[in-house]
Amino acid sequence: MSSRLIGVGVGPGDPELVTVKGVGALRDADVVVVPVMDTGERGRAEATVLHYVGAEKIVRVVFALNERTDRGRREAAWDAAGERVAELLKAHPAVAFATIGDPNVYSTFTYLAHTIGELVPGTVIETVPGITAMQDLAARSGAVLTEGTEPLTLVPVTAGSAVLKGALGGPGTVVAYKFGRQAQAVVEALRETGRLQDAVWGSALGLPEESIQAADALDGGPLPYLSTLIAPAPRDGGRGGKL
Repeated sequence: MSSRLIGVGVGPGDPELVTVKGVGALRDADVVVVPVMDTGERGRAEATVLHYVGAEKIVRVVFALNERTDRGRREAAWDAAGERVAELLKAHPAVAFATIGDPNVYSTFTYLAHTIGELVPGTVIETVPGITAMQDLAARSGAVLTEGTEPLTLVPVTAGSAVLKGALGGPGTVVAYKFGRQAQAVVEALRETGRLQDAVWGSALGLPEESIQAADALDGGPLPYLSTLIAPAPRDGGRGGKL
């Protein structure tokens, strides 16, 4: 029998936003892997998982989640993490990997699954979808993501603020992930494209340190790395005008 590696989306931080199917996958797995930085601090995924399974079932695996410049160090960390998970798969029929948000949206799980496919051929790869930060921010702030025929564009600002500015020039809602370190550039892009007034940003959603504010209140100072921005599509206020 082939072992299974299940990527489980555990949402943006609020443990109540883990789906029933996600909780079931975490509890049914033999072990639950959670990614941690080499500093050893507890991440959001681990904190969320601990609401549903005991600590004895959790295996903490170091990923270079905070490495942005040293590719060699990052690759070495990926290799070590992949080998550790491969060992677990050889010893257990079902290994779950908890990832914040959704395992198929800018997730660590994507790279792990690719690595495991090479290290342990025949492993069955599955995913359980999770609620994303943009969905949670929309719910908490009252921002509507899409109406009628509007497109929705998701941009990781790690790709550069120029990519964000290009998206903001279009007709639909734009969501920006991981923009905390480029907050000033993001504010400038919103202002230049006339999208600042209705935009909203949030960080640490569902956690005690949660912050949700209008984007026009940003002063350009640094924000948490995992900050999320929603710039709603320009709308005339009419009901059903874009159907």
